[in-house]
Parts: sequence; structure tokens; C-alpha cells
Amino acid sequence: MASPGDGQPSLAAAAPSAAAAPAPAAAVSAGPPPVSRLSQRLGLTRPTDSPELSRRDRVLLRWEIFAVFAVSLGASGVSAFVSLIGSLTAHHSLASQSVTLNGSQAPGRPLLDLTLQLVGLASGVAPVVLAFYLLARANDTKSIGVDRSQPLRDFLRGAGLAAFIGGCGLGLVIIAYKLGLALNIVAENEPSVWWKYPILLLSALENGLLEEVLVTGYLLTRLRRLGVRPEYAVAISATLRGSYHLYQGFGGFVGNAIMGIIFGTLFLRWRRATPMIIAHTLIDAVAFIGYALLVGHVSWLV
Repeated sequence: MASPGDGQPSLAAAAPSAAAAPAPAAAVSAGPPPVSRLSQRLGLTRPTDSPELSRRDRVLLRWEIFAVFAVSLGASGVSAFVSLIGSLTAHHSLASQSVTLNGSQAPGRPLLDLTLQLVGLASGVAPVVLAFYLLARANDTKSIGVDRSQPLRDFLRGAGLAAFIGGCGLGLVIIAYKLGLALNIVAENEPSVWWKYPILLLSALENGLLEEVLVTGYLLTRLRRLGVRPEYAVAISATLRGSYHLYQGFGGFVGNAIMGIIFGTLFLRWRRATPMIIAHTLIDAVAFIGYALLVGHVSWLV
């Protein structure tokens, strides 16, 4: 009687070895998700030094982001959107309407006016304190690069960004206004008192801190922790930045969204928000003080 192996190939010879067998699909796809060509070209990658978040931690981190912006610039975005609807449904064109960025809060009472403005500025930067506290609890404060470790480099980068974006932004604001896509922006309407220019400088600093710490540093860092692809994270940050400028009209949204794309991309490359804070502060300081000095002397300033 022939044995099972006589006259036919053995099973061991016919079947491929376990070592030569193709890896399961799950094993092939293990590891970090692929990075898009755009992210590679820009040098943007996900953080590789952060532990994988559990489902609970991911949910809590999403709620943390929601809570921070619900009490700060996210709420401002909703208010700005409603304000834009009001402007669009008014009986006048956008170009015939105006919005004041810095104005008196107690006309005719300089001391009370100053006090109210200082209280408003302090309240405005409160979300920055909250963001730093949450980052410190997660031992993640260094990730946004707000420190004095590179003062000269940060200043040069910030000044360069301010010159480039400030010039382009001014041109865009004028074009949008002339096309009827934006309201006339009154950068300041403060009373002529001794504290006028210091308050304008503090207002510029508040804007720089609030927007760049939250929308650039905090938000992009948190989205990276969640594994959001860099280009999507930059798009989210830029859209949010544009949204709370909608009260200025469509020009304000587009201009600030473009600024957000530039700032977000550079932040993910440099891992430092300090240059963006410097740039934003310089842009607003020049806009506020320049308006105060030029209004009435330049035809396109009202």
C-alpha cells in the first residue's frame, strides 16, 4: 500500500512557509498614518514623542479645546458672524458702514474711561492664562515656544513677518473696502488724553498674545496631539482666525485667514509662537497709532 506521500507532492513542499507568507493587512498598515506630500514639502509632521492617547483622553482633549474657545475667540467668532448678518441686512452697503476697533468707554470721564479700558484689556488676556495653565498641567508648555530662549531670532522673524503681512494686509483692506466687501475700519477713536497711545500699544499687545497663543500655539499643538493632519490643522486654525474678524466684512475674514495659513505653517516649522506674537503686536501697533496720526491727513482714512 502506498504511503500518502508517494506519487504526489508533500503538503510541506507545496505550501509556502510561514516565514514567506505575506503579512496580514493589519500588520502592514500598523504605524503612524502616511504624511501627505504637502506636509512633507513644508516639513510638517505629527509629533513622534507623544504617547498614544486613549479614547477617554482624546474625548477630554476635544472638550478642553471646545471649552477654551467657547469662552474666548470661538464665542467672538459667533458674535462676529451675527454682526456680519446685521451689516448685510442693513439698508446701507458695507462700504457705507464703519466699525471702531478702539474707542472710548466712558466719554467725558477720562479716569473712568482709562480704568474700564485697563479692566477690559486684562479680561481679554485671561484665556491666555487658562491656555498656559492647561498646557502646564499636561507638561506641554515648551511645545508652543513662548519664552525668551531666542530673543534676537524671534524679534527678527517677527519684524520680517510684520513688514510683509502688514503691507499686504493694508493693500487687501483698501481693495476690499473699495469693492464694497468690507466695512470702513476706524482703528481708533480714543479721546485726546495722555494715556491714548499707551492704551493703543497695550491693545495691540493684547491682540498679539490672545490670538497667537490660542489660535496658533495652543490650538495647533492640541490638534497635533489628536493626530490631525498638519494641513487640516492649519486650515482649522486659519478659518477660526478669519471667523472672529467677520464683523469687518468679507475682507476681514479673507485677509486674516490668509495670515492664519502663513502663521500656522511657520509655527509648525519653527515650533515657536513668540515670533507671531511679536509680528501681530507690531502690525496692530502700527495700524492703531498710524491711524491716529494720519486720520484727517490721508484721503482714504475716515
